[in-house]
Amino acid sequence: MRNVLANEQLDPAMVAEMLSLPSEAYLAEISEVADVEAIHTAREFLRRRLSEQLFGELWQRYQANRALSRDTPYVAENEHFARRALQNIALSYLMLSGRTEVVEAALEQFESSDNMTERLTALAVLVNSPFETQKALALASFAEHFKDNPLVMDQWFSVQAGSVLPGGLQRVKALMEHPAFNIKNPNKVRALIGAFAGQNLINFHAADGSGYRFLADIVIQLNALNPQIASRQLAPLTRWRKYDAARQALMKAELERIRGSGELSADVYEVVSKSLA
Repeated sequence: MRNVLANEQLDPAMVAEMLSLPSEAYLAEISEVADVEAIHTAREFLRRRLSEQLFGELWQRYQANRALSRDTPYVAENEHFARRALQNIALSYLMLSGRTEVVEAALEQFESSDNMTERLTALAVLVNSPFETQKALALASFAEHFKDNPLVMDQWFSVQAGSVLPGGLQRVKALMEHPAFNIKNPNKVRALIGAFAGQNLINFHAADGSGYRFLADIVIQLNALNPQIASRQLAPLTRWRKYDAARQALMKAELERIRGSGELSADVYEVVSKSLA
């Protein structure tokens, strides 16, 4: 990979793709029995090793691409997409170093970018970092700037729901109290609860089953408000056969609780019954 990063003749989009690791959700899906902790630990270990071993090359490519992005107005063309793809994945690796100059670079990209792709990437790496002050300021700034744009605020919710740092469920519950969240709005449900349960495996699949209980509570609530959305949010629980025996028991128990919670809509009843059959 060092030679690939050093070769500026290669297509930046291809280099970015080569640096991209499969998501934890995908790795779980292709596993016969998904070991959530092992998948997360192995993937994070590899990301940190790549960050450490390739820091110089990643930093050089990031700085060069970011300088060009700053000096070039955003244009929806393949050349620009490719450059920003490499720039953004480089930043995601560089942030794992925790170096001051990288945090400053992420803040500069967040504050100065003229397009949502770069701004959201910078926000995401800050949200997944241990730099609490910078993270809080960036989140507050983004929410204030885009508070009147519901679709962009959906991204704000999703970035936080997907953070693999400890305490994911508590963050999601807190975000449900945010004025921009409305459980009656399907987009908001998908952006926050769907992103948490579907993509944040290490937090959703907590060994104590708290993520499963939370999702079951949400499905029971949504059953009376929007049966279609309720049935779609069930998907992570219906994959119970992919996990270890302890998690299988916890997930099945929540499905049973949903089934016995009262009068279910046809949509929810069908999904639950088929999953437990």
